[in-house]
Amino acid sequence: MHQVSPAHARNILGIIGTSGSGKTTLLEYLLAQLAGRGLKVNVIKHSHHDLHLEPAHKDSARLRMAGAAEVMVASPFRYAIIHELRGAPEPSLDQQLERLAPADLTLLEGFKAYPIDKLEVYRVEAGRAPLYPDDVHVVAVAADHPRPDGLRDSVTWLDLNQPETVLVWLLTHLKKISAQA
Repeated sequence: MHQVSPAHARNILGIIGTSGSGKTTLLEYLLAQLAGRGLKVNVIKHSHHDLHLEPAHKDSARLRMAGAAEVMVASPFRYAIIHELRGAPEPSLDQQLERLAPADLTLLEGFKAYPIDKLEVYRVEAGRAPLYPDDVHVVAVAADHPRPDGLRDSVTWLDLNQPETVLVWLLTHLKKISAQA
């Protein structure tokens, strides 16, 4: 079972949903709105695929392929650290969180198995079953259809087509989890 230390569990929220549900579109909106309010928000996007972050002919890729454990690419606009695992296990979520700068909120996309508060993005048209019926850590669902009968009362139901309502919920949720920290 995946775990997150209590020190890292505060001020994080998982954004989950099947492919094609609209997670990235909603995240883009939320990030722009939160940043516009002066909040610092980090994102960790998990992928099950290999990451291709730079063309193979670029100096940074050539140095990494030559054997560097980490390569930092820096400019006046941004920097990135590319760390080669070279057969080592994938870092735990705690280890990944430790690498990030402090923030008001860290959003996690793709960490479905972790016991953290989650917002599920769900669209019927995506053609896949929702995750919320089987995940007690889903605290809210942003969906394109009305709340189903029999859903546990602890789940907040939000209209995915009204992203400002998701933002209001998120700001309220952030205040709640910040007060608990």
